[in-house]
Amino acid sequence: MHRIKYLWAVVFVIVLVWSGLEPRDRATWWLEVFPAIAGAMVLLFTYRRFRLTPLVYQLILLHCLVLMVGGHYTYAEVPFFDGWLGSERNNYDKLGHLFQGFVPALIAREVLIRMQAVNGRWWLRLFVVSLALAFSAFYELIEWWVALVSEEAADAFLGTQGYVWDTQSDMALALVGAIGALALLSRVHDRQLRRLTTGGR
Repeated sequence: MHRIKYLWAVVFVIVLVWSGLEPRDRATWWLEVFPAIAGAMVLLFTYRRFRLTPLVYQLILLHCLVLMVGGHYTYAEVPFFDGWLGSERNNYDKLGHLFQGFVPALIAREVLIRMQAVNGRWWLRLFVVSLALAFSAFYELIEWWVALVSEEAADAFLGTQGYVWDTQSDMALALVGAIGALALLSRVHDRQLRRLTTGGR
């Protein structure tokens, strides 16, 4: 685990520096990358008191990388995502919103289990998915507030590209991501939680 944390930090810093070098739009870069920087600071200050599983740390790093790539290019101009799945728009933002459900779901699952906040597997799943959806909805509200405050950065930050159902599809993908995380990674996550709580590393 100790080696992983250094690798995590090195990859994070390298991609952050690359992302900040001549981004397409500096204001959008700050808006997109700030959650990654804030999240990294939270992980740094909580590492000793509330260490997470390697799986969750790795997923958080992947989510940060998605944010930093999107910040560098803006979500509407990331290479290789034009016309993805037959669409006429750049769909990198859809990948971002899938991660926005997938990763917070595992974070919520870990915190709820370790704090013993929910009894029963089905209640746990319900709360995890609900929290992931709430996070997605709150992010959509942030996008709306930014659009109201700054018209210049709004188009690049929102990344709607003229798609009228952008907000709804974003939240739907977050829901798919949350359910997918539970379906695919719960067993792996449980094994790592057992090792973590019993003192194994």
